[in-house]
Formats: sequence, structure tokens, C-alpha cells
Amino acid sequence: MSEKASQEDLDAIERQLGRTPRDVHAIAHRCPCGKPDVVETPPRLADGTPFPTFYYATCPRLTGAISTLESSGIMGEMQKRLTTDHELAGAYHAAHDDYLAARGALRMDVPEVEGVTAGGMPDRVKCLHSLVAHSLGAGLGVNPLGDEALVILGDWWLTNPCE
Repeated sequence: MSEKASQEDLDAIERQLGRTPRDVHAIAHRCPCGKPDVVETPPRLADGTPFPTFYYATCPRLTGAISTLESSGIMGEMQKRLTTDHELAGAYHAAHDDYLAARGALRMDVPEVEGVTAGGMPDRVKCLHSLVAHSLGAGLGVNPLGDEALVILGDWWLTNPCE
């Protein structure tokens, strides 16, 4: 369940990103340390830029772990399975629909991103960062490939805990 970002959250996100965060709508998930690690971002930024990435991972420990996993070649394996496993493909398409519905709940008409989600959904595996952020923000059981990546990542926060 998302929650409004406090000034303390925004300060933590700024430290995580190394820059002022843009248009944080809400905190979608928190690391076990209590700091935000996934935010919700509106589909149109304050400067007018369309932004389809609703769930955005901010924690450098999380994004670093995901980058390492991406470099392992797992996305190619996932992509191949999408073409042969119809149950997985259906669940992944349902994740795409969930993503659209969550972003649509903000009731912002942004034609440039209509029907566009993130991570390659509904038929490609393009960015594990987006898929993991979706799994953390929406909860386990929504995005099957994001959930798989989380299982592989394990307790990513333990090796270098937050401040």
C-alpha cells in the first residue's frame, strides 16, 4: 500500500539518487531498514514530460543488485520462457494490466504513455529494475518475473545496510 512521502522520505530519496527527486507521488515500498526503495511517479512530470515508469526503484543497493542480476543474462532466459510458457505469458500480461490500472488510478490523461508500462511488459523482458520495482510496489504475486528476480536477489539489503 503506497503512502504519502514525508520530507524525510524525499531527503532520503535525494541522497539515494544523488539528485533532487522528480515528482514523487507516493512511497510504494520501503526497504526493511525503513527507508523508501520504490516510489510511484505520475505519468506526466511537472515539466510536462511524459513518464511511463510508475514504479521507480530509488535505493542504490537495490538497483545495484538488480544491475548485477541483469548482467547475468537472466533476461534472455526469461524472454525465451515468455514465448514458450503460456501460463507465464498470461500472468505477465496480467501484470501489465495491473501496472496500467495502478497508474490509471491517478486519473491523469497522458496519451503519450497510454497502454505503455515498463520493463518490456506485456511481451518482452527489457528492464528488471522496473519489474522488481513493480513486484515490490504492487506486492508479491502480481508480476511473476519481478517476483522471480526478487527470489534470486535474496536479502540484498543485508550486505550493505542503509544508513
